[in-house]
Amino acid sequence: MTGMTESLSGGVVEILAPAGNMDTLIAVLKAGADAVYIGGKNFSARSSAVNFTEEEIRKSADICHRYGSRLYLAVNTIISDREVPEFCEYVKNVARAGADAFIVQDWGAVHIIRQAVPDAVVHASTQMSVHTVTGCGFLGDMGFARVIPARELDRGVIEKICGLDIESEFFVHGALCRSVSGQCYISAFMGSRSANRGCCGQACRLDFRCGGRSSNVLSLKDLSLIPNARELAEMGADSLKIEGRLKREEYAVSAVHELKKSLTGRKPDMKILENIFSRDGFTDGYFTGNMKNMHGFRTRENAVSAQQVLPVIHEFYRTERQVHGVKFDVKIKRGEEIFVTAESEGVRVQSRGGVPETAQKSVADSGSVEKQLSKLGGTVFFAEGFDFDIDDGLFVSSGELNRIRRELAEKLEREIVRKNTPAYTVTDFVPDRENLPEKKGSPKKKTLRTFCRNNEQAEISLDFSDYIIAGNGVDRDSDFIIKNIDRVIISPERFISDEDVLISELYRLRERGFSRLFCHTLDTVAIGKKLGFTLHGSFTLNAFNSYSLDYLKNLGLSDCVFSVEAKLGQYTEIRTDMEVGAVVAGRLPVMLTKICPVKNQGVCRGRDCEITDPTGRKFPLICDSGAVEIFNCDYLYMLDRLDIIKNIDFGLVILTDETPEQVEKIFHGEKPDGVRTTRGLYYRGLQEML
Repeated sequence: MTGMTESLSGGVVEILAPAGNMDTLIAVLKAGADAVYIGGKNFSARSSAVNFTEEEIRKSADICHRYGSRLYLAVNTIISDREVPEFCEYVKNVARAGADAFIVQDWGAVHIIRQAVPDAVVHASTQMSVHTVTGCGFLGDMGFARVIPARELDRGVIEKICGLDIESEFFVHGALCRSVSGQCYISAFMGSRSANRGCCGQACRLDFRCGGRSSNVLSLKDLSLIPNARELAEMGADSLKIEGRLKREEYAVSAVHELKKSLTGRKPDMKILENIFSRDGFTDGYFTGNMKNMHGFRTRENAVSAQQVLPVIHEFYRTERQVHGVKFDVKIKRGEEIFVTAESEGVRVQSRGGVPETAQKSVADSGSVEKQLSKLGGTVFFAEGFDFDIDDGLFVSSGELNRIRRELAEKLEREIVRKNTPAYTVTDFVPDRENLPEKKGSPKKKTLRTFCRNNEQAEISLDFSDYIIAGNGVDRDSDFIIKNIDRVIISPERFISDEDVLISELYRLRERGFSRLFCHTLDTVAIGKKLGFTLHGSFTLNAFNSYSLDYLKNLGLSDCVFSVEAKLGQYTEIRTDMEVGAVVAGRLPVMLTKICPVKNQGVCRGRDCEITDPTGRKFPLICDSGAVEIFNCDYLYMLDRLDIIKNIDFGLVILTDETPEQVEKIFHGEKPDGVRTTRGLYYRGLQEML
């Protein structure tokens, strides 16, 4: 395809724009987008956008391919077992419509796509939470065409990822989620609106406070790396992505326009971008490492300023963008039909006209014919060259030349769309649960595993648990841990800030005799496989259906904790022969963030930190190796109802700051004192996708 922007350094990089509706899609293409990503009515992480019907997806693919641009479809939500048949049929229809790639989060969805459309192009969504060089490389080995890593990466990690044998796509402009994408559950637990299911309620924009005075402590400024676009292109980034499927078309257009300017060496107008939408300015904090001034929220002044720049932005896409050069070959011969061929992007078409008359006044010559055929305004074409073979003394009307030009443009457009539209192999695969391994049923007595954060918790928990999962606060070289090494699962940090340091430490522990690793994301899976660990999957892998469990088993996991967003009924539908767990007690982490909201406000005490929501509920925080986990205000307790969670083999208890006495009580069936308990989402479940 022709639609790729060339940077000043000579590299080719894709400008990828969002579109929440057809008007925005057309607008960003006119403004210069090389690719557009959209969502359908279902299975999209922005379910509240207008989004596209299947017929509109087909039309959108044709429009993109007319420009030589690409269309990517976001199917980046987790799906339930009951939705799998609908998802499979949807994927087939979208493939037939001509979408260029699928953006995917759910591991089961990856399996379905590859069965239904074996040659489909699959991009790993940022919702997969992949954030290391090893994790990105592993995705390439698994057959993913592109990775969209976490937004929390610095330039050093980004440069290494760009050097891998997999396409890399990076967010450069738009809203920043407070949490690492795919690791946010706060909206689900506060209001049953799951970010992983496309229904995020934007809880991080609420007036959370800390220290009794600081407000909006979870709201981040929008990201903008548009001034750094050339640097990213020189690193080898394949695609630069603009966020905003929920935003107005002027927002997306202005970002495309300024990004294109930056890539071609001109200074972007950041004031236009700030005026059309910002939260008190922009940040580049993750990229540069300067994370001191990243908080911001939308003010009334921000909203008013947008009206001032709309007329300027409208000029960016008022006229059609002419992207394809056309070479004409014109033959006007006495006594013969007019014969004109047009060639563009390797496509050649022709048109015939009537027999020319003998000229009385106006004579058809190269100048007059070129003038008429060059009138390609309103199309995606521009005249690039002419060859003429014209006899003297002949007349051809302007109307006839205009008709020939229009016919040639229409034919070229159809052929270019056909050439740029992928032809996939769509199979007759129909997902059949009977083909999945049958769950052997729950054991009569479910065992427990306990996540511990210090040695005191570990020593008590081992009396009640088959395994303890040793977080970073546990001294893994202590005599007690070494004595029970076969019952210890090592848990690395959830967000890996220094991959080399972690690999070195895990290698040391492997040499020491530890053999089990708790895998929070694909990054840990990839590292653990390389080091020869037995792999145990966390709920943060977001396994929400049987196909995901099967996929993860084939990656090498020996067992996996099912999603904390699943309802009790979903457990009865699980089909897998791997062991499955469920979180049954503890405070659930509702956010994983690189920036501590308490420390940022200067009120950090080093421990016992918390933030408060607008209703006064308190959410504790724990810092862990350069990242922060924010925990739910309520304490999940299902230890008294283990028997009703079907198809699980073990329960997972998550400890945070519990004292030894509190841990003892929990395992003896007593709910924790002084905190409100919850049954989580086991009964109330999630709001359905819009």
